[in-house]
Amino acid sequence: MNFFESYGIVAGVILSMMILLWLLSLVLKNASIVDIFWGAGFVVTNWVYFFLTPEGYPVRKLLISLLVTLWGLRLSLHILKRNWGKEEDYRYQSWRAQARNHWWWRSLFKVFILQGILMWIISAPLLAAQYSPNPNQLTMVDYLAIVVWVIGFFFEAVGDWQLVRFRLNPDNKGKLLTSGVWKYTRHPNYFGDAAQWWGFFFLAISTFGGILTIFSPVIMTLLLRFVSGVTLLEKDLKTSKPGFEEYINTTNAFIPWFPKKKAGDK
Repeated sequence: MNFFESYGIVAGVILSMMILLWLLSLVLKNASIVDIFWGAGFVVTNWVYFFLTPEGYPVRKLLISLLVTLWGLRLSLHILKRNWGKEEDYRYQSWRAQARNHWWWRSLFKVFILQGILMWIISAPLLAAQYSPNPNQLTMVDYLAIVVWVIGFFFEAVGDWQLVRFRLNPDNKGKLLTSGVWKYTRHPNYFGDAAQWWGFFFLAISTFGGILTIFSPVIMTLLLRFVSGVTLLEKDLKTSKPGFEEYINTTNAFIPWFPKKKAGDK
């Protein structure tokens, strides 16, 4: 089975998963479940690639499968726990109100099919890393990929954990978290997510043609930085969180770095 046949089969798998998820959302009257499925969907996708590529180098196949599974399941479990018992996310509520009686079918295309297409496109390095039997050993680029992934996993997992602990303290209501990894980037979880996808891509470029999948981490990074991540979240935070403007002036939005001095500091 060639690369494009495998890629096409997974397109069908993702479409099927998204239609089933859409049907469940109609029963629950909650389109937010698509966010919970994002990470787990890539885990399923990766393992389908795993079984479709028996000729691939086993060590690299197992390595990327382990990393994708750790990333995807942690993310899905985190979002599930965060959303459990809560109403539908305000974004979907707004779209539901605008579409009114048409939302039941519009949500299929506007939410589920769209995310399915993105999942399919972005998953390309997961197939590229597993498809080729060569090189039949781990290279320096593979080890670099592991380092980049570990850095990303640290910032995403620790950032989420620190934010959960911060919000559990009633004394912090209405306050900003500016310590820990949040001292070095305003969005450690988004940076970490993007970094892990660059790690997956670096595992792919060790193989023939893998470099052509660079569109995957680029798309993921742009989405997190300018579309559904940083830009969308900060649009609300600027008006809802006192002191956020000062936080913007001292802390990088995305890539971690040491905080800048406040105006007037020596």
